[in-house]
Amino acid sequence: MAKDKKKKTPRPRAETPRGFSDTFGADVIERREMLDRICEVYHRYGFDPLESPAVETLDALGKYLPDIDRPHEGVFAWQDDDDTWLGLRYDLTAPLARVVAQHRLALPNPYRRYAVGPVWRNEKPGPGRFRQFYQCDADTVGAATVAADAEICMMLADALEAGGIARGDYIVRINNRKVLNGVMEEIGLWDPANPEAHAHTRGIVLRAIDKLDRLGPVGVRALLGLGRKDESGDFTKGAELSTEQTERVMGFVEAGAGSDGGLTLKAEPVGFTSSVQDVRLRGPDGLDTGSILSDLRSLVGSSAVGREGVGELEMIAELIDAQGYSNRAVIDPSVVRGLAYYTGPVYEAELTFQVTGDDGQRRQFGSVAGGGRYDDLVKRFTGQAVPATGISIGVDRLLAALREIGRAGQAEATGPVVILTMDRDRMAAYQTICAELRNNGVRAEVFLGGGNMGKQLKYADKRASPIAVIEGADERAEGVVTLKDLALGARLAAEIETHAEWKAQPAQITVPRADLVAEVRRMLARAGD
Repeated sequence: MAKDKKKKTPRPRAETPRGFSDTFGADVIERREMLDRICEVYHRYGFDPLESPAVETLDALGKYLPDIDRPHEGVFAWQDDDDTWLGLRYDLTAPLARVVAQHRLALPNPYRRYAVGPVWRNEKPGPGRFRQFYQCDADTVGAATVAADAEICMMLADALEAGGIARGDYIVRINNRKVLNGVMEEIGLWDPANPEAHAHTRGIVLRAIDKLDRLGPVGVRALLGLGRKDESGDFTKGAELSTEQTERVMGFVEAGAGSDGGLTLKAEPVGFTSSVQDVRLRGPDGLDTGSILSDLRSLVGSSAVGREGVGELEMIAELIDAQGYSNRAVIDPSVVRGLAYYTGPVYEAELTFQVTGDDGQRRQFGSVAGGGRYDDLVKRFTGQAVPATGISIGVDRLLAALREIGRAGQAEATGPVVILTMDRDRMAAYQTICAELRNNGVRAEVFLGGGNMGKQLKYADKRASPIAVIEGADERAEGVVTLKDLALGARLAAEIETHAEWKAQPAQITVPRADLVAEVRRMLARAGD
């Protein structure tokens, strides 16, 4: 009887998990350089860097609590051996609240910090939507004055420009949750004594307002009323507000529209069932802030919190105008922001240039950053209100925007200078050459694989190496080295047509060994021109 063959353990599949991606060479460098420029702005404004763990307790994350079998969807989480539920951070703000509560006696007050790093969302991935992505945050904790909010908005404008977005290609839009609460109070959907009442209906209203730029006034009105049916026939139930309630909410959203420069209406199909739709876009030119604030005062009526919010917006507008940022940051009541923890001013950075979507239609690129005031987040830990405000830049989305307009993704990563290994017995000498280059600020490496000169040059090409250093027996005997300018050689091969032109600009030269570093640096400088 034949013996049973032992089953082999199947090899693992070499693939990234669904919703994740690998990032290589030039893309990693491009992201790091952009973040360095942005963080330099934060540093210049007096903010300090903070690194906190990627893992927090679910209690610290706040929104997510485990059910019987697994954590709430939306966060990657697991149970530790002490039965504590842990999770990968969902954003960089909740960890900051925990840090401030834990170290508040040692930290300066106000505490100004910036942070950069990956965050994770346990959500269904899709085109351009990943489960891991980078954020770049800056926050002020402990400052109750809205001067802190104004500063954050101005710093965001400077950060976007440092990151590569030209002035005029973006706008920072500012609103205040208190104003919206005041409007909600006037129409009976918000009670200061019972903030949880009518929360579901308010949520529908907020989501409707947030879709204004995509659906236009007609679509928003439908969602504030009985609901809206799109072209596919799908029906979204509305907030079921009365006509009077709807008109007051729309008045809030379109505050200032009666002025000469408030709103620009543009005819554009956006998927409604009706034939002509109005899509509202705001821009910095001619925006009448005074008209907007006047309209908002009327809309909040006798609501104390609403009047307070309008006053805060007025102060922010004055501070921004005094510093010359009024053409880069504007008051816009349509900004609501999705997270429930915002308690006052909210802001969003929107890129105003147009791109072509997957459907071939031209549209504005949209938001790349958002934030606001969250005075109650630290209170979860301390029981005491701690004022806080901050901004978060979506790093991957900002990079995507830069690539769309040709300001990123164009240059290839330059590899190191490669010292070829012509004689294995002389490895120490090659390492000495490499050390000399490195000590003079030149990125360099010795080829450590096997193979002849041809294979080593192929490796250098694959590494995008600008120069190959060759020191064989003949060079060593004459006290020279051969430098092969790979970058120039590639250009010459594509551009030069005659032998005379090739000789006039040789891609390979021999120089005295003592001149190695100087000549390499000269060749690198030439390649960078």
